[in-house]
Amino acid sequence: MRILSVVLLVALAIFLVLFVTLIGRRRLAQRTTTLVPVPPVVPGPDSVGPVRFGPLEAVYVSTTLHGDWLARVGAHGLGDRSNALVSVHDGGVLVEREGADDLWAPVHAIRSAGLAPGMAGKYVGADGLVILTWAVPEADGVGAALVDSGLRTRRAEDRGALVDAVRYLLAAQQPQQPQQPQQPEQTQQLPEQYPHQQYPHQQYPHQQEAR
Repeated sequence: MRILSVVLLVALAIFLVLFVTLIGRRRLAQRTTTLVPVPPVVPGPDSVGPVRFGPLEAVYVSTTLHGDWLARVGAHGLGDRSNALVSVHDGGVLVEREGADDLWAPVHAIRSAGLAPGMAGKYVGADGLVILTWAVPEADGVGAALVDSGLRTRRAEDRGALVDAVRYLLAAQQPQQPQQPQQPEQTQQLPEQYPHQQYPHQQYPHQQEAR
């Protein structure tokens, strides 16, 4: 009887933890639904473009509101951790997730890429996460939102390479600035009339020879 009571108490504790977690996730999803619009669907091959880098095995950690890595976005499955394949294309960054919708960040929406020690749901230290900052485009009446998506590649050496690939992609989108023709150096023209009256301190060759 005593063992049965202990088992029931443990089962009740587990149930309460799961229930509280589920309620918390639902509230988080409801709260962030009005802050972050539905992410864009993955477009066709023509819009995605050829692969520039990858795919890499990684763990999709989470997505948070930009600048607050504890403000996890629960809406639209953006807060669900999952295994993933990450690749950089001409059209943007594709995160193919297991058990969740794929994530597509168009190149025009990406703001930056870098490394960080952690974010909501994962702390690894030593710049162990790749952070992709991008703007989820406006959709269904919800304004565009700037977010940070965290990825942890399986191999440590792939993190810096992934960041470089995204940065190179962004740099390739920048318009080329036309080179301005070099202007000839302009020399100061002295007045033709009475230079010695307006510039009495300056010595001229004919004055030096007279001396």
